Formats: sequence, C-alpha cells, structure tokens
Amino acid sequence: MEPAPDASDEARIRQVRRIFSTITDRYDFLNHFLSAGRDIYWRRFLVRKLSFFKTRRLLDLATGTGDLAIAAAQLHGPIQVVGLDFAGPMLEAARPKIVGRGLSGGIHLLQGDALEIPFPAESFDAVTVAFGIRNMPDRARVLQEMRRVLVPGGGLYILEFTTPQGRFFRSIYFFYLNRLLPHLARRFTQNPDAYQYLAESIMHFPYPDDFVREIREASFLEVRKFPLTRGITYLYEGRKG
Repeated sequence: MEPAPDASDEARIRQVRRIFSTITDRYDFLNHFLSAGRDIYWRRFLVRKLSFFKTRRLLDLATGTGDLAIAAAQLHGPIQVVGLDFAGPMLEAARPKIVGRGLSGGIHLLQGDALEIPFPAESFDAVTVAFGIRNMPDRARVLQEMRRVLVPGGGLYILEFTTPQGRFFRSIYFFYLNRLLPHLARRFTQNPDAYQYLAESIMHFPYPDDFVREIREASFLEVRKFPLTRGITYLYEGRKG
C-alpha cells in the first residue's frame, strides 16, 4: 500500500491521512504489542534529552494519540506542549488520555500540516517528531519548517525506524516487517493494509547516515544519531545555530 512514486504530495498526504484515520482504535495497543513495549522506552529516551531555556514550549509534530507529548509534560513539569497532527481521529483519541492524566492545561492539540506549521518563527525551545517523518512527502521542507519555529539554540529531536545494518538481523527484521507484522495486524485491526504500508515506509526510509546528511543540509548544527534496540530505531538530534 505504498503510495505510487509519481503521486503528488497532496495525494500522498491524503492517503496517509486515510490510513491513520482508520487504525485509531487499535493504534496504541498495536504500537506497544508489535514493538514488545520498546516504543515506550524509545520515547522516554528522547524526552530525557529535551531542554527548555527560553519559551518553555515544545512542538510535537505527528503527535498521533499524544504519547510523546504526555511523556514530555509529565517529566518536564510546567511547560506548554503543542501536539500537531493532520489526522483528526488521532487527536480525538489523544484528548481523553491527556484529560485523564490531568494535563489538559499543559498540552494543546491542533490539527495541521507539518509542511506549513501554523506558528511564527522562533516559537519553541524544542521540536519533536516520533515515527512520523517517514510519512511526510517533503522531508527537506519539513526540516526547514522545524528549524524556522525553533528559537536560536533550540533542539530538534526525531525518532524514526530504520533498517538494521547487520545482514543476519536485517533478514530477521525484514521477515518480521513483511510477513509477521501484517499477519498480526490482520488479527487485531480492520485495516491490515495500513500496517503493510507502515512496513514499506520503514524499508524506504534513508539509512541513518543519509538522514543525518539531510538534517545537516537543513542547516542544523551538532547533529547526532543514537541507535536504539540494535538499530531498529534511531534518535536524531540537532540544534539551530
């Protein structure tokens, strides 16, 4: 279910929005189940690296059902978090989680597009995106937008799946993505094709060194990468000069 290579950005965005709008009811469960709970650790690893020094505001792009926004607000106390996502049903699923944790005063949800972030320049100390940038059709433009809304010295933090480098582990991982994951998804969701798309999007995402190069080309400084769980996931970190 990978969008056609020659599809327009608008068509790709519409397709991805449809995909995420159809798996909302089982999204959290499948994320935790299919990652054996490691997605919780990965987000916590990112959140512990955040720093707030000027605006005390965080922008979480592709916030989904709000897990990263919630983790940041719980750890860093009196900050303001904006969770932005283009899929309305995801935001609707996030709201009761935020209210249930008593965080509605510190987390604000907004439906919008990461290609055109609806905030003025230098609005946030940090910008995050967890497992969402591979679904954005124009990464270069998204990175420029993220840089625009950061204050000088502000931090960029991106969690994303990638393909492990070792041949043996990579073969196991490909088997999991292409065979096991769709089978499990068919048992737990009404739209297993969505998880086939997610598997394909992981395999098409750049290798870590290539993505680091993309971040540097967007004029971020001090760009670093951190492999997590044998390189299944990487945290990418950069700073606005």
